[in-house]
Amino acid sequence: MTTTSRDTRDRQAVGGRSALTPPPQPRPRQRITTRARVLVAAAVTLVFVAPIYLMLVNAFKPQDKILANPLALPWPPTLDNLTKALSRPDNLIPLGLRNSLIVAVISVALIVPLGSAFSFYISRRSGRVKAIILVALSAGLMIPPQVTLLPTIRILTWIGLDHSYPGLILANLGGGYLSFAVFVYVGFMRSVPDEIIQAARLDGASGLRIWWQIVMPLVRPATATVVIFLTLWIWNDFLNPLFILGPLQGQTITTGLYLTIGQYSVDYGQLFGIMFLAGVLPVIGYLTVQKQFVAGLTSGSAK
Repeated sequence: MTTTSRDTRDRQAVGGRSALTPPPQPRPRQRITTRARVLVAAAVTLVFVAPIYLMLVNAFKPQDKILANPLALPWPPTLDNLTKALSRPDNLIPLGLRNSLIVAVISVALIVPLGSAFSFYISRRSGRVKAIILVALSAGLMIPPQVTLLPTIRILTWIGLDHSYPGLILANLGGGYLSFAVFVYVGFMRSVPDEIIQAARLDGASGLRIWWQIVMPLVRPATATVVIFLTLWIWNDFLNPLFILGPLQGQTITTGLYLTIGQYSVDYGQLFGIMFLAGVLPVIGYLTVQKQFVAGLTSGSAK
């Protein structure tokens, strides 16, 4: 036997099995577990996809076909539901979209600089003070917003901002949205090297300039993640606009959907059309900044 054949046999022996031996087959219990996981994943996906499917197909069907079979595809499709929703005499869609857009943009535009600046301050601190601040902020994420809704309304009434859009925006600033932004930014700002901060301070840069011109460009993925999440949450918020604004002071698109539901009858075609129009802007916004959003999630998981 040659040296080459002996070396080959030795390598095969070290590997644990011969090259001609087939790989081990999964056990029956492993097969059952794998199939169960696939079925559970498919069921969970179906639960999340089913409402979206119902909204899409019924937005382009007349009322009688919706009542007959809401799961059927819209054939032939119609745009009457969207036309009726846009031509309502109360201008529900234009006003609701405008109000929701104004509230979401202003709230996020205020939360991002406040949250990032406070996170920069926390990330450069150490010890008990930092831990106490983070524990206090975590309460904003753990306490349900329904618990703090009534005290928030009383505070807004006391300062004269109840039933107003500035009051709604101020309520967004004081809720769990700011806590979420702080927690996301702190994880990113901890990775900023101290050498960069110290070099900027030696050059005479102030703390405000360091935060805005040096740190913020380094945490753009975090900013994109915060902006997307907060915009979607504020856009989809229902309780705060309903109770803080009230039905007579105006409505966002979510409270507008609630007002379209009649007490005795519901025009499902128009309702699904309004749902479709209400979901168009968030989807377009997400597709626009999708790359930054994915980059922010992956970078945050690595950190």
